[in-house]
Amino acid sequence: MKSDVILTTDFPKLKLLSRGKVRDIYEVGEFLLLVVTDRLSAFDVVMNQGIPYKGMVLTKISEFWFNFSKEIISNHLVSTNISDYPEVCHEYTDELEGRSMLVKKAKVVPIECIVRGYISGSGWKDYLRNGEISGIKLQVGLQESEKFPKALFTPSTKAEIGEHDENISADQALKFTDENTFSKLKQTTLHIYRKASDYALEKGIIIADTKMEFGFYNDEIIIIDELLTPDSSRFWRLDKYEKGRGQQSYDKQIMRDYLLSINFNKQPPPPDLPDHIIKETSEKYLEIYEKLTGNSLI
Repeated sequence: MKSDVILTTDFPKLKLLSRGKVRDIYEVGEFLLLVVTDRLSAFDVVMNQGIPYKGMVLTKISEFWFNFSKEIISNHLVSTNISDYPEVCHEYTDELEGRSMLVKKAKVVPIECIVRGYISGSGWKDYLRNGEISGIKLQVGLQESEKFPKALFTPSTKAEIGEHDENISADQALKFTDENTFSKLKQTTLHIYRKASDYALEKGIIIADTKMEFGFYNDEIIIIDELLTPDSSRFWRLDKYEKGRGQQSYDKQIMRDYLLSINFNKQPPPPDLPDHIIKETSEKYLEIYEKLTGNSLI
């Protein structure tokens, strides 16, 4: 499948609702059209250059997991087949092919649902600071990347572009939603994580943590946005895993490491990325897609 790098979209006959860090969202009648670009953000800053195939990987891997988890909870996916899209979309087929989803319009629940099977990232930093993650007191002596005895549900705020998500406690999350909804989100997030983690382990992949988003559609909670992608999850190689240190991830870790190596101040404007960093990052996205789904994009 051919991939021209797409950093932004312009569909004059469609109503643009918003541009996120990665997705351009259009309103198409009763549906939304999510177009996944090849934009890449790090430290909440969108880079100048895109990553080949990234938008396609995110789209296809989400589609895979939506189908995988649909017996647990309904999702917002209507179709990724452009022939199923409203007629007004068809003239934009070249740009939409492989990187778009027609989805239901849902009322978004304003919290990020994060589940952690291993201690890493911001959770590790919080633990070092106060022995807690999202108000959950943890045992003394955990090592970086260590597996929790039981996966943790650690919600966070939903930040605007340029802002940072913040880990919050269950009590703080209840300021954004009611107890019944919160309980449903927690149970569903953990259920999907457990099922997906077991599957991924069979493919030689550890899902260290992941982030999910939910919304209401016809008074029913459904899962929305993306699901278990390299942008929303931390994937590690099982055969390279060793607690007590950071792990190499199947995502934009290569690019993050590069930015840290040049002392990027984590503020716009971003520096340009070298060609080899772009190439290696693209290869990582393609590799995790192939390992998890058994399919190839190129």
